[in-house]
Amino acid sequence: MTTDDGKPAAPLRLGQAAEMLGVSVDTLRRWEVAGLVRVTRSAGGQRLIEMDEVARLRDERRRASTDRPIVAQSARNRFPGIITRVERDGVAAVVEVMAGPHRLISLMTAEAVVELDLKVGDEAVCVVKATNVIVEIPSPKESHA
Repeated sequence: MTTDDGKPAAPLRLGQAAEMLGVSVDTLRRWEVAGLVRVTRSAGGQRLIEMDEVARLRDERRRASTDRPIVAQSARNRFPGIITRVERDGVAAVVEVMAGPHRLISLMTAEAVVELDLKVGDEAVCVVKATNVIVEIPSPKESHA
């Protein structure tokens, strides 16, 4: 990884990396011994981990996590349908789902589209949870007398 000015990011001390990963320093030391993480040493012998290595470990841990299944939720508006459009750029994405007569559009991160492997034709369920609903009243129709 690089900084905003294009220079390589400074390596992290073991404690900093452990905090970012949500593990203990001892865990990182065990991972080093097991060959699961690349660690370098400073001139003074301090263990250092490159930011790219921390990012790799974070991604692996996220993919391997086993989330508990959802057994109840507060959202009542669930729309099963088919994905009809996926557009993404470097950061954002638009996903369109046809759910019966309803066309739902979700704005999400491009990363979420990749992680969920969303493609046109895939089944999906849109869950809508709105905290605000605005009701508007149109102007009266003019009579044609």
